[in-house]
Amino acid sequence: MTFRQFAYRNVVRNSRIYGAFFMASFFSVAVFFIYSMLMFHPDIEQGILGEASLIGMVGAEIILVLFTLFFLYYSMSAFLEARSHEFAILLHLGMEKRQMNRLVFLETMIIGSGSILVGIIFGFSFSKFFFMIVREILHLDALPLYVSWQPFLLTIGVFTSAFVVISFISVYFTRERKLRDLLKGDAYLNSTATFSKTRAVFGIALILSAYLLAFIVPKTSLIGLIVLIPFLATFGTYYFFSDSLPCFLDKARGKRKFHWQRYRLLSLAEQTHIMMDNVKMFFVVTMVSTLAFLSVGVLATMSSYTIQYDRLNPLGLVYKGDADNPYERNHIASLRIQLEEKGLSYHLSRFFVIKQTSSYTHNEVEVFRESDMNVLLSSFSYPLLELDSGEAVFIPYSEDAIKKLKNKVVHTVLEENDIPLTIDSVYPKIVFPGSIVSVNSIVISDEDFRKLINPIADKNIEQPTYHLFTFYIPQWIETKDIGQDIEASQYFYMKNRFSPFYFENAGLNYSYILATYSLFTLVGVLVATVFLLAAGSFVYFKLHTSLEREKRKFDVLKRMGLTDTELKKLVNRHLFPQFFLPWGVAMMHSAFAFLMVQGILKDIANISIVKEVVFAFGFFVLIQVVYFYLIRWRYISHIRS
Repeated sequence: MTFRQFAYRNVVRNSRIYGAFFMASFFSVAVFFIYSMLMFHPDIEQGILGEASLIGMVGAEIILVLFTLFFLYYSMSAFLEARSHEFAILLHLGMEKRQMNRLVFLETMIIGSGSILVGIIFGFSFSKFFFMIVREILHLDALPLYVSWQPFLLTIGVFTSAFVVISFISVYFTRERKLRDLLKGDAYLNSTATFSKTRAVFGIALILSAYLLAFIVPKTSLIGLIVLIPFLATFGTYYFFSDSLPCFLDKARGKRKFHWQRYRLLSLAEQTHIMMDNVKMFFVVTMVSTLAFLSVGVLATMSSYTIQYDRLNPLGLVYKGDADNPYERNHIASLRIQLEEKGLSYHLSRFFVIKQTSSYTHNEVEVFRESDMNVLLSSFSYPLLELDSGEAVFIPYSEDAIKKLKNKVVHTVLEENDIPLTIDSVYPKIVFPGSIVSVNSIVISDEDFRKLINPIADKNIEQPTYHLFTFYIPQWIETKDIGQDIEASQYFYMKNRFSPFYFENAGLNYSYILATYSLFTLVGVLVATVFLLAAGSFVYFKLHTSLEREKRKFDVLKRMGLTDTELKKLVNRHLFPQFFLPWGVAMMHSAFAFLMVQGILKDIANISIVKEVVFAFGFFVLIQVVYFYLIRWRYISHIRS
């Protein structure tokens, strides 16, 4: 038998351990290859997002490569640790350290070559399916399947290099151990683990500090604290697993009434060793799971905004310009012609808005005329306004504003024209997008509006009066091609000097938002899947590297009279913390992160992501429960054999 044959048979003989490593590796290769196919596609930049789609693909590739390098290194380290007894025997029989390094390198490259080959075949087989999805996302007429050497060469080059680098790093950076320690296997680690009460308290304090900052950041202007939160959570999580949990378990073992029970006596003793021996594994699984939760949570946030966009932006087209805007007539005529040519029905409303100073706040207030507002409200089929002289109504800029202003009564005077007003209600519907109407906007009666002769006194105020044109379009999603010439001229003006007009196309904005969300969904879901698969694989590796020791332990217990039912209970108490404790901590981290995001989004876009985040977390819990029972079934079958 040659040395290469020996390496190959070692891989086949350890297929139970290498199976999960191979599955996770080939899935990473497949995802990377699919992104490479999209990245090199000649038509990918022609979509509505242009180069942004290419940037998204490149970003996903970089994340996958960096994470795969880390995953391969951790997995290889776990495998080398699991096979320490085997390596000790080989060294004892006369194998040189150089030959053992070569053996590990050959085994790694055999697994790597297989995962690259299978991953590329799998990825190419599903490329057409993903092209169909991306075609709809990026609004392309066609995205045909193509064959090019670039994706194949990039995938083979990147992952071959990754396996070569990791195999060398895993071998040469593995700590040197004596032969007798290698023969002990993972029992060598149990005698070296300690914990500190000071670090235990410090870990809890760091995590609580991160949670407290996440809670208070949305209520303050100290947005820079967001950068500090990940560092606090990361170091706190490590100390939590390395010191806080072992300290807590040690305290529990000191309580005889609690500890000296049939199952608790065994499970607490076992969990103490597990926590001390697998600190890095628990830490890595927690942080990787947190990244996966945050990825899907961000997608849920974008989904929430996409769903609520039509409610927050009820108008299809909005055109706002100076009172002396020279382009107004041509632009409005052009928009009407384009809408009619496209066969879209619309309702045009025109507003003349005057800014005044309120004596109540001494700030500017935008004043709308009642008859102009009723024209727009009639197009929505909303209740019309009926105002007497001296009465006014708030125009809401968000749903929160409706709640805040609902019972508020303000007595003010429009100072420039000495018009007293009583504002005792807010219109109960959102009629303007938040980007158009200011936070201080009111509607007054036509009689009072005719008295507004003098403009606002502050000369520094831009647009003391302006014209506003709103197009209510029932099929506003189809307006993305309307007003492209106006968009281009607006961009030119804003790039060089102040623009005399502002144009907003809700259909175009929505198509950008929807395409961006869909693209990030495609990228995020696949990346999150790789993260979750790797997180589960870490636990799987640790369980199976210590399987022989666990099997011997349960054999002793069965000879002492342990029943099958009791065996299952002990296995549950053995496996449950390893699966659900890291996920529980990751969910706590993610929950406070989204609590912070929810507070910020409430102020910026007035959207709620609670339902979406709860749904995503529930879905992840379901996946983990299924995975737990699958591994539990396999684990019990190995223990019984």
